[in-house]
Amino acid sequence: MKKVVVGLSGGVDSSVTAYLLKEQGYEVIGLFMKNWHDDSVTISDECPWLDDSNDAMMVADKLGIPFQTVDLSAEYKERIVDYMFNEYERGRTPNPDVLCNREIKFDVFMKIALSLGADYVATGHYCRKDEFEENGRTVYRLLAGKDNNKDQSYFLCQLTQEQLAKTLFPIGELQKSEVRQIAAEQNLVTAEKKDSQGLCFIGKVRLPDFLQQKLKPKEGVIVEVPASISAYQEEIPNFDSKLEKLKYLSRKFEYQPEDGKVVGKHQGAHYFTKGQRKGLAVGGTPEPLFVIDTNVEDNVIYTGQGKDHPGMYRKALFIAPDEIHWVRKDLELSEGDEMKLKARIRYRQPLQEATLHQTAHGMYVVFEQEQASITEGQFVAWYKDDELLGSGVIS
Repeated sequence: MKKVVVGLSGGVDSSVTAYLLKEQGYEVIGLFMKNWHDDSVTISDECPWLDDSNDAMMVADKLGIPFQTVDLSAEYKERIVDYMFNEYERGRTPNPDVLCNREIKFDVFMKIALSLGADYVATGHYCRKDEFEENGRTVYRLLAGKDNNKDQSYFLCQLTQEQLAKTLFPIGELQKSEVRQIAAEQNLVTAEKKDSQGLCFIGKVRLPDFLQQKLKPKEGVIVEVPASISAYQEEIPNFDSKLEKLKYLSRKFEYQPEDGKVVGKHQGAHYFTKGQRKGLAVGGTPEPLFVIDTNVEDNVIYTGQGKDHPGMYRKALFIAPDEIHWVRKDLELSEGDEMKLKARIRYRQPLQEATLHQTAHGMYVVFEQEQASITEGQFVAWYKDDELLGSGVIS
């Protein structure tokens, strides 16, 4: 009988995960991760983790499995929260969910589970894995969940072969509606519970409020850049090399305040991200304003009218060498290699046709269609059919 530790979050997905594994004959242990109790960074008056932990305990009790809570708040603060503040300060937009999976659930948490004698860790993610033998060793594949609307493979884009070897995703073959139905049939307290929003295992957080705990407000200007500026009109030059062309396609527009007009004030460029529309508090424009760039050094936010503004779009992005990650190490590109596949730059974005270009100083991802709001600090993940092959942090 193999032993599995389930990350019970107090939600319906992990509850049904534990139930299914028990039905399959595994010895199941439920573990709740407590990731937060730092009152110096107050998140809200409500305490969602307490409710979640109680729900997780009730599910474990109903299923008749051992349950305990592990306090990972020190690691969470160091690896997720401090990293987030640091990234926002640099004018980048991190993805805490991807990081939480890489750093907490499938690293710190997994090590604790294995130290308890577990053969596997299981989570309630909507994704699947399979395996095949190649040259006498097992290769693991990370596959999209069967429920297209809930597929969470993107959030697991930084996993390694070693982590996949020790992981089970029991609900990956199911639709969300089926998961809720199973929970209802088993009278699990979480059957009707809403899906959690906000930071991984912390609960609902208003990001600006959260960031203001550490990043102090600093008044600056909002500049509206017209779609007619010359930078958008220039003709594509002739290139002496492929690298030159890749650099050109992935370049950022560099804005100056004189490129547009001041239309408002803000409380800190580091609170805003590309593509953002809410929170600008600037009215009176025929079409809504969107953030097209932020400059944290000069504390200026650049905006454009309408979601078709040329400042929103780019054809390519760049990933620095140390930020490239292959789930399928055996498919890793060498310098000069190319690979046609599909990619996405945010969760739930439909997969886009793209080509990877590996160069001496990093990787370029060139899309067939221009992409809106390519954002530094976010992850791009690439797929072949429904298999996630790798990912990288957008530079």
